[in-house]
Amino acid sequence: MPPSLFIEQVLNGFQFGLMLFLLAAGLTLVLGIMDTINLAHGSLYMIGAYLTATLVGATGSFWLAVLGAVLGTALIGMLLELSVLRQLYRRDHLSQVLATFALILIINEVVRMIWGSQPLLLSAPEALSGPVEILPGLYYPAFRLVIIGVGLLVALLLFWLVNRTRVGMWLRAGASNREMAQAMGVPIKPLFTLLFGVGAGLCAIAGAFLGPILAVQIGMGESILILAFVVIVIGGIGSIKGALVGALLVGLVDTAGRAFLPLLLSRVASPEVASNLGPALASILIYLLMAVVLFFRPQGLFPART
Repeated sequence: MPPSLFIEQVLNGFQFGLMLFLLAAGLTLVLGIMDTINLAHGSLYMIGAYLTATLVGATGSFWLAVLGAVLGTALIGMLLELSVLRQLYRRDHLSQVLATFALILIINEVVRMIWGSQPLLLSAPEALSGPVEILPGLYYPAFRLVIIGVGLLVALLLFWLVNRTRVGMWLRAGASNREMAQAMGVPIKPLFTLLFGVGAGLCAIAGAFLGPILAVQIGMGESILILAFVVIVIGGIGSIKGALVGALLVGLVDTAGRAFLPLLLSRVASPEVASNLGPALASILIYLLMAVVLFFRPQGLFPART
């Protein structure tokens, strides 16, 4: 195997993993602190991608569009929390699953009415559309490097927020014992609204940067939401550190499986069989990884303290 191919796939895995982290971070805090299952989290990712594509057309600037999409999606997330999700906190998980699944269907139809059924075109900024030489003779897409940088920057900001600020202290207290935190004076309701806004904004960042790589289309949030849940199960519910480690593991395993399994299978099967079977087996690898982690650590790799 050429070393350049290995390095390229490792970078692809980091890039995909960091985008998964943006989705999983908000989801794990909502689930860990609020004990709320929000299946509509992926719909916010879709809204972020659609808003970015629309704002790029209106402003001509990708970066202004990302900023507008993050603010707009965060506002939508907070409105959803105030109007719908707040009514579900005292309900059981089945009620939360049914209600947020209904939100998925409603948001999909609203998006269809506003933007139509056809996928939207979202291109990377022209200045980042080409490759850059990261090692002698090894070129890598500049836009994907920017995605890695943005993902790492957001991860650092989240760690600072959670571990170095008063809001982060409240979040950690809520993740450990919500009732005790509330009894100690932590403003749980405003914190929940802020948390939803932050989670929605992170979804928008992921949608904006994955939009030029994947398709901006209705239902794009459902498939990636499953991976986000896998990430927080592997990392430990309520843990930002666990979400980051879990996301990188899933990103690397998924990317390596899709890149290398067809090559390995082609040695024992026809190229057509290898190209069809490889991606399917790569998807299974993620769930095998989750099963192995849960077998040895049922609470995940880095569970929130209880």
